[in-house]
Amino acid sequence: MAAPAYPRWFHPCLLLVWLLIGMGLRLTNLTAKPPWTDEFSTLVFSLGNSFLPVPLNQPIAIDVLLQPLQPQSGATIQDVLTHLFSESNHPPLYFVLTHLWLKLFPTQAGLVSLWGARSLAAIFGAISIPAIYGLSWLAFRSRLVSHLAAAIMAISPYGIFLAQEARHYTLAILWVIASLACLVVVTRHIQKRTQLPIWLVLAWIGINALGVATHYFFALTLVTEAVVLIFLAWQQWRPTDRSPHRQVAKEDYIKNSPPPPHHPTSLFSPPWRRIYAVAIGTFVAGIVWIPAFLHNAYGDKLTGWIQGDRIGIAWISPIFQAMAAWITMISLLPVESPEIPVVIASGLVMIIFFIWAIPILFNGFKTQLEKPQSRMITQVFAGVVVAAIALFFCFTYFLGIDLTRGARYNFVYFPAVVVLVGASLAISWNTLQRKIARWGVTGKMSVIIIWVMGFLSAITVVCNLGYQKYYRPDLFVELIQNTSKVPVLIATTQKTHVQIGEMMGVAREFKFRNSFSLSAQFLLAHKDKKTNASNTLQNVLKTLPRPLDLWLVNFHAAEPEAIKNCVSDTQTLPAVNGYKYKIYHCNS
Repeated sequence: MAAPAYPRWFHPCLLLVWLLIGMGLRLTNLTAKPPWTDEFSTLVFSLGNSFLPVPLNQPIAIDVLLQPLQPQSGATIQDVLTHLFSESNHPPLYFVLTHLWLKLFPTQAGLVSLWGARSLAAIFGAISIPAIYGLSWLAFRSRLVSHLAAAIMAISPYGIFLAQEARHYTLAILWVIASLACLVVVTRHIQKRTQLPIWLVLAWIGINALGVATHYFFALTLVTEAVVLIFLAWQQWRPTDRSPHRQVAKEDYIKNSPPPPHHPTSLFSPPWRRIYAVAIGTFVAGIVWIPAFLHNAYGDKLTGWIQGDRIGIAWISPIFQAMAAWITMISLLPVESPEIPVVIASGLVMIIFFIWAIPILFNGFKTQLEKPQSRMITQVFAGVVVAAIALFFCFTYFLGIDLTRGARYNFVYFPAVVVLVGASLAISWNTLQRKIARWGVTGKMSVIIIWVMGFLSAITVVCNLGYQKYYRPDLFVELIQNTSKVPVLIATTQKTHVQIGEMMGVAREFKFRNSFSLSAQFLLAHKDKKTNASNTLQNVLKTLPRPLDLWLVNFHAAEPEAIKNCVSDTQTLPAVNGYKYKIYHCNS
């Protein structure tokens, strides 16, 4: 059946609709959720500031703790690079861009603009909508697939979660999309056995270099692309099956192209030699960061949370963590709501939805694999996804680095998933109305239901009922306000700037609520093999006047003797995300 003819303006206008929806969702409630430690890292380093001037092992006031969040007129890009390379474990591209971007926004109570920092990630996230449209068109030559992929990207709860944080993942997603676009073009050249143009070689190397300069885990995307290229090389190198049945399939598959050579030298003919040049250029662009990465003394400390042995039930937790990330690329209802009935209802609806939707998506994927014109490109994107998932589990189970704990790391293959979902839904959309797709729902209606479910999921994330922040300093400060009526000392153990960020979140809430600004102090008790955090707290408590409320927050050390002169609070108080606390009332 021929596709209906649309006016020339139709497709650009429809793409604009997806872009406006996606941008609107990403900018909604952009600063309603408090920043967490990783975002504080972005803010401080992007300003060209450092965490090191924050005093340790002594009581400090709110403004002293928040000083690294104050823009400095003389800060330069060189300052950004210097502090980032010495105190963090990330490449600099996004931080440099944020440094320039933040100059456009006024301060907020003397501190850097959170809306300004997050808006850059939101804009990059919105740009991924037309970018995924272009990638899908390049891959499938179908306006329908392109629009459906763009529509899914616009409302993906996972995509919106990444876009509403002042972090580099949405920019990395753009590089993933661009690199996959190069892979698609190269796949066409491999099929036709034609030489790659020089501009494509240089563009692919440049994109890959920018991707690594944005996030080191972009290298995982490059590994998945290498796996796909090895698969394509194997298909071209293997001896041709001359059976009649296989020959018909080959003719269908390759159309009128000549049969592949039977000898290994074919892998040194066009386009493979220039593919090797891309690999070498990308490798060089990646290894230039190794000295900076090795020079950083904080690397192991900052990534310790994803490292560990798999013991007992922990062996299966990565499987469920990975599945949770896959699900949220399409749907996420308010399963993190504080209301138990809402959680139960949301969970049931999601289970029913996926029982209904997964066969639809699988049948669409299977149909694309069976169509000669889309088989190869479907295999390419599926190969990227499967290789990435395999890599994640290899890191988790063989290297003891649980990448499934950070849902955000799935950015390395997220665009490939969106393209495959768009391609699968296109099959349902084209199903004749008289054919029932599933449970009495027609093909077009199935697509609409899946999209509406995604839209509701996007609202869930925007309202902080899904993908909730790991830290809730707003709730913690409210708890302190309601509990303590005397000056407070908030004490924590400090290893890296992560713990400083935890306390910055609390101090920032105090500052904007304009309460306890003169009577709240913080203690960052440094903890290592040479320093005893308990002794530090002991000495500080001796110097502070009474009455005093001591809040031990994420305090991972033995409680000092001085606390015995204080009374432990016995109230049953609510738990707060990111802040494990104990309260002591010191009145004498």
